[in-house]
Amino acid sequence: MTRKLDIYSAGEWVRSPRRFNDVNPSDNSLWADVGDADLPAVQNAISAAHSAFPAWADLAYTERAHYLIAMADEFKRRQADICEALQAEAGGWFGKGMFETGYVPEVFHAAAASNYAPIGEVMPSEHKKLSIAMRRPIGVVTVISPWNFPALLTSRGIAFAMAAGNTIVLKPSEETPFTGGIAFAEIADAIGLPAGVLNVVTCSRDNLQAVGNELIENPLIKGISFTGSTAVGRQIAARAGAHLKKACVELGGKDALIICDDADMERALGAANFGSFMHQGQVCMSVEKVLVQDSIFDQFLAAFVQRAGALKVGDPTKDKSHVIGPLINDKQVAQVRMQLEDAVAKGAKVEVGGNISGRFVEPTILTGVTTDMLVYQNETFGPVVPVIPFSSDEQAVAIANDTEYGLSSGVLTRNEQRGLAIASALETGMCHINCSSVNDEPHVPFGGSKSSGVGRHGGRWSTETFTETRWITMDRGGRPYPPVF
Repeated sequence: MTRKLDIYSAGEWVRSPRRFNDVNPSDNSLWADVGDADLPAVQNAISAAHSAFPAWADLAYTERAHYLIAMADEFKRRQADICEALQAEAGGWFGKGMFETGYVPEVFHAAAASNYAPIGEVMPSEHKKLSIAMRRPIGVVTVISPWNFPALLTSRGIAFAMAAGNTIVLKPSEETPFTGGIAFAEIADAIGLPAGVLNVVTCSRDNLQAVGNELIENPLIKGISFTGSTAVGRQIAARAGAHLKKACVELGGKDALIICDDADMERALGAANFGSFMHQGQVCMSVEKVLVQDSIFDQFLAAFVQRAGALKVGDPTKDKSHVIGPLINDKQVAQVRMQLEDAVAKGAKVEVGGNISGRFVEPTILTGVTTDMLVYQNETFGPVVPVIPFSSDEQAVAIANDTEYGLSSGVLTRNEQRGLAIASALETGMCHINCSSVNDEPHVPFGGSKSSGVGRHGGRWSTETFTETRWITMDRGGRPYPPVF
């Protein structure tokens, strides 16, 4: 049965006469009929958030925390439905859906807990003043969330900003309007979240430019949270900067997994297989280069090929054992196909996989990849990974850093000092020793360097991003003014 999804604004469901189709990427069947917001609808949602802001910001921090806990509980009650939707709407494997839906409530719990943390500090004053640095919410925050982990990344964008006292206008990806947007509106509505605190506007790709511009440039918007491609993130950050608005943008990656000669082989294989092929490689932190020390290269490659070849490809809504589902759309398939064909034409060898059927791409391992190939230079965002040998730690670091991106990375070694030395030399916002580059927790500083983003999500770092710092003093010692005055 096709779902009917409408805009959620000022605590009301708003029927839009314009509609667009939300399809199942496995077979292109219609999954939902979705409201296509026009400019007045977006402006109304922004106004609703602006009107709700003073009361929400003034609400006792304990009450805001209670609302967030209620959202976590309601999400748990809907876990089965949302997990099913993540398979049908976003093309995800059942296990990925269970992980994602299990993670989201923890984000809301962590955000609720942030309301019990200090919001400032008392500083010394040579004039014996009471000198305070404190934080307060900025106002209306736009959250633009992606399609790959729509529920998780939406929750990360909205929960901490709401906890701090901000109100939200959320625009989910047009590929996942339910799991990245309307599901959260339904939850807010169900728990009685005050009207206007969370507003959700959905729009089609055709209408994206006008809606996106309004969500950034409207003077009532004070901050922007965006997760998505580097190309779009650059535009959003530039527009936000032009209007002197705070922005946190988490963008693409070209993450390396460095496997040293003293690594635990079983751990290394698991990190490579999971990191490269989880959700068809459609993860910002996906392993996109596996770097293996030359002395163990052949041993590792043979075992990695065997593991990758055992991953089942198919429609995840028809069989829970289908670990590799479809890519989200034909544009993503075309990008992966172009990189694969370019690599083979320039001399790369396909060790396993390489076949593309519709939107389904087999887990693919390449060797012989060189720096002039697209698969070496550009983010792939698909289940294709090169395995590249290195002879020294310095060479591994150089290869890993040879990219404009700097999101995450992984290092496998039994020598913790060696691992820390390599991690310190990598130009990434995050690094994980003896684990995959794919890592996240609700309370950590999540974000990248270089072209992988600006700002940090998670824990107190989210609070810092979507609050402003104020300096307040109260004179107690009678600071003197110059006699001339």
